[in-house]
Amino acid sequence: MSAIHKLTMPKWGLSMQEGKVNGWLKEVGDAIAVGDEIVEVESEKIAGAVEASVAGVLRRQLASAEDVLPVGGLLGVVADAEVPDAEIDAAVADFLANFTPDSGEDEDAGPKPEKIEVGGRKLRYLKRGEGGEPMILVHGFGGDLNNWLFNHEALAADRAVYALDLPGHGESAKQVGDGSLATLAAAVTGFMEAVGIESAHFVGHSMGGAVSLAVAQAAPARVKSLTLIASAALGDEINGAYLDGFVAAGDRRALKPVLTELFSDAGLVTRQLIDDMLKYKRLEGVDAALRTISGTLFGNGRQATVLASVAGGLGKPVLVIWGENDRIIPVAHARAAGKDALVEVLAGQGHMVQMEAANEVNRLVKRFLG
Repeated sequence: MSAIHKLTMPKWGLSMQEGKVNGWLKEVGDAIAVGDEIVEVESEKIAGAVEASVAGVLRRQLASAEDVLPVGGLLGVVADAEVPDAEIDAAVADFLANFTPDSGEDEDAGPKPEKIEVGGRKLRYLKRGEGGEPMILVHGFGGDLNNWLFNHEALAADRAVYALDLPGHGESAKQVGDGSLATLAAAVTGFMEAVGIESAHFVGHSMGGAVSLAVAQAAPARVKSLTLIASAALGDEINGAYLDGFVAAGDRRALKPVLTELFSDAGLVTRQLIDDMLKYKRLEGVDAALRTISGTLFGNGRQATVLASVAGGLGKPVLVIWGENDRIIPVAHARAAGKDALVEVLAGQGHMVQMEAANEVNRLVKRFLG
């Protein structure tokens, strides 16, 4: 490792400019292993932990709980025990003397979402990374490409990774036809054709898992592997009260308790998260789109389509990841993807496991594909 490693405020999502320190998970003097969570920070949208990318000892904490730092600001220092204090102090002083926060005006620096026409309707997507075998991230019901905030960049380290907004969601067109899995899957395969992807590794969350299974059923040659995260279409049961509540909620008071069902930590349902969701739900065409999809896929509080046999019969690698305390789709469905599927159940986690346990989920997916 480099002798002195600086922990800095991460950038989660394209709009994040600063983050607040919630608290340290390690103390100065603690031994640090690669992958250890060291400090918890939060953006306006969500909280998460900063992980160690190197091993060593936590030698400095440069920020305290409640401190707000710009993206890239110095949180702390990890270094070998043998590195003299004076060298660490000099490195910190040098960093602070030369650090200039991003003003936010340099919007061209990173990848930005694009729109493309597929089957007569616009779909929004975000591409990160280059080369390798491509990956497609497919969000769940009522979600959008921002559901992969903590996963997209990590998974794109060695391949091109595309996150898209399904029809009716995010900034994609709101026409969803009959709202069936076949229609949503056709939009995804149409997207692949439009951007020139022959086949890809699919990572689908919740309804996005069901859409990924439907792609595998309709066009198996397009799917290199399936990662199903708290996936729909592996069994009949689903939390119908959640779905009805989400579709019906029109204000903050109604929406907050519904969104809380998604997370194991209710504190993650921030004011910003609720405001963003309300803004989406008030867009023209969204209410009809959600009602159509929900009625077609999850009418009467049951899953209308079960595609577990597709996963089992695909003859391609399948990884299933689930939160043990999922309140939307039962964790018991994790075993339905066939005897050859690799199943990982994460203790204490809820339905939005790819956000709440992002570091662990990213590790599992990368190891699976490695």
